[in-house]
Amino acid sequence: MLNKRRWLAAGAALAVVGGGVVAAQTATAGPSPSHCPTLHVSKGWYGDNRAKLQKMIDERGSCSGHGGAKPVATFDWDNTVVKNDISDATLAWMLRHDKVLRPANWQATNKWMTADAARALTKACGTAIPVGRPLPTSTDTGCTDEILDIYEDAKTSTGKKAFTGTWNHRRTVPGYVWITQLFAGHSPAQLTAFARDARAENLAAPIGTEQKVGTHTMEGYVRYYTQQRDLIGTLKKAGFDVYIVSASAEPLVRAWAPGVGIDREHTIGIRNLVRDGRLTTGVQGCGDVKDTHGEVLTYMDGKRCWINQEIYGVKGAKAWEQQDRAHRPAFAAGDAETDVTFVGDATGAHLAINRNKAEFMCRAYDNSDHRWLVNPMFIEPKKRQADPYPCATTGYTQPDGTLGPVQRPDGTVVPDQQDRVHG
Repeated sequence: MLNKRRWLAAGAALAVVGGGVVAAQTATAGPSPSHCPTLHVSKGWYGDNRAKLQKMIDERGSCSGHGGAKPVATFDWDNTVVKNDISDATLAWMLRHDKVLRPANWQATNKWMTADAARALTKACGTAIPVGRPLPTSTDTGCTDEILDIYEDAKTSTGKKAFTGTWNHRRTVPGYVWITQLFAGHSPAQLTAFARDARAENLAAPIGTEQKVGTHTMEGYVRYYTQQRDLIGTLKKAGFDVYIVSASAEPLVRAWAPGVGIDREHTIGIRNLVRDGRLTTGVQGCGDVKDTHGEVLTYMDGKRCWINQEIYGVKGAKAWEQQDRAHRPAFAAGDAETDVTFVGDATGAHLAINRNKAEFMCRAYDNSDHRWLVNPMFIEPKKRQADPYPCATTGYTQPDGTLGPVQRPDGTVVPDQQDRVHG
């Protein structure tokens, strides 16, 4: 990664001295290959999406003959590259195998946790287990249920609010932070090992499997999307630098990403701070936001920040800004509001996997730059949403959490959109 940043810095200097990005690209230009990498999987792609993706690969990849810096492709992970959520799968596995460690103080695990939630967790999980030792969640249904109620619903089992306070709703979600904070006390390698065990279990389970965790019913399987594995492999063969940018904890993604040929240097997820070799409840910051308690995640605008910072070497407050076309991914894929900013930043094509998420689908269906591709989920796709997406009124989430209209870059309002591409 460091060498890549140095190369990019050198390329930027060449661009300034030589009169533009083209000067930097010319220095490394090479002949196009005689055989252009092509997508092999056709089943599951809607309409002419596969053909449009192939066109983008041919135009932006090694077959273009342009040379220069490698084009970048960025993918969300959960429900974009795989069906279902690896954070959910790993947490379920850990709860069923007594791998969540008792914290000294539940409220101290998350800066937004309410006193009501902390009391509920203390009551449900007890204090008999020494701090730092595994909670018996495989048999203690009350403890397991309280953890899952708070994680899934942001409420206690009695319906009291679990998180309160202020946060930037385009940078973080307290519940997203909290699941990574439940991993505290383990080493990153241990957490990756847990995720590998959960991976093996979920890949072996038949499609449609559900599991009981406490009294909760959770998805019990995960599958790599064959179409996305093929797309990632083809992009790499065509000279793209392919990254995973996930709102799951990075040690979890490291357990899964090799299954589509992505190494740890090309994996970006939530990065908890490590002290004495153990994960803590602290979270790495991004841009001009220092290491924090989770005020910034790889979530919505935070994904843009991490891409700009880690891939393009943009530092400070500028990492939150949309960069020029030469310093943005050529391709991006996602499935939810979590991904709307970085997928929208792509210059060649934006792939939207339809999970009926309002702001994301408003952008995708509006297709203001004519580069959005909408595809149903490849496994168990969502049915058509009956009501239009409320783009013109409440489709956009403001930083303070209030809702407003989705606007195009020129300030015009996106009209409500019908759900047109579905299972």
